[in-house]
Amino acid sequence: MANPTGEQFEIVRGNARAIVTEIGAGLRAFEIGGVPYVETFDADAKPPKGAGQVLLPWPNRTKNAEWTYQGQLQQLEVTEESRGNAIHGLTRHREWTLVEHAESSITFEIEIEKQQGWPVPLHARITYEVAPRELTVTHEIRNEGETPIGVGVGTHPYFRIGDVPTDELTLTLQATRVRPYAADKQLPYSDEQDVEGTEYDFRSGVLLATVDLDTAFGGLGTGEDGRHHHVLGHGEKSVDVWAGADFRWVQVFTPEDLVGRGRAVAIEPMTCPADALNSGTDLIELDPGTSWSGSWGVRVTG
Repeated sequence: MANPTGEQFEIVRGNARAIVTEIGAGLRAFEIGGVPYVETFDADAKPPKGAGQVLLPWPNRTKNAEWTYQGQLQQLEVTEESRGNAIHGLTRHREWTLVEHAESSITFEIEIEKQQGWPVPLHARITYEVAPRELTVTHEIRNEGETPIGVGVGTHPYFRIGDVPTDELTLTLQATRVRPYAADKQLPYSDEQDVEGTEYDFRSGVLLATVDLDTAFGGLGTGEDGRHHHVLGHGEKSVDVWAGADFRWVQVFTPEDLVGRGRAVAIEPMTCPADALNSGTDLIELDPGTSWSGSWGVRVTG
């Protein structure tokens, strides 16, 4: 049986190390001094629960795998059969082409062809780069078609701080708005709400043992550097998951049964929320021949 993630590529700088997969161009490992800061999986295994995968040209779910483009109904493949949705885009199970592999960085690209449910071809590129205590991921998308298209970009890393149990970690989000999700199809069932006075207010930090989330947060504040910052902490150690201003949403997912870990936490930078192909919320609008670029990353302290 073929390896479900293809060839594995290592990048290193100082004591920082990451592993990126050929299929899906996903992040399989990120560690500093041998201490893991993302959940990993075996090199010959399928990424559990989307671990480390790149989500484009839309993140999360498209309701009933349907959306409308220029007045025409588009029928995507149903890739979440239990709920009848199309989930996490078109590239996470495809082989990406290696463009450049340096000691501390690697770049892949892929063509998203015009196909059933997706009417406009795109070219996408991703670059991973490690620094002494940081990983930076840069996404690029270009409209290769003859008509404009709205797209979304997301990613699906699960974070950890070494062997500290997930329930002992504290999560702080720079989010003032939330979209609660329905349990049946995991799609927004209400308008955005203010987090003030609710269980979704993570601005001052919340112990993960007290929460159960598969939730989209918006209204993200930015620091002086123009980035959003979400922090996972334990004592003096912290993982700062930062993202550029175009990543206007963050999905937080706390499954109980991630393979190899059990209780885990995904902190997913996204440019748009679930079902954005239908709502239009925060889609990146690309005219023919135009491109978009944006970055997110991880910085470890302590």
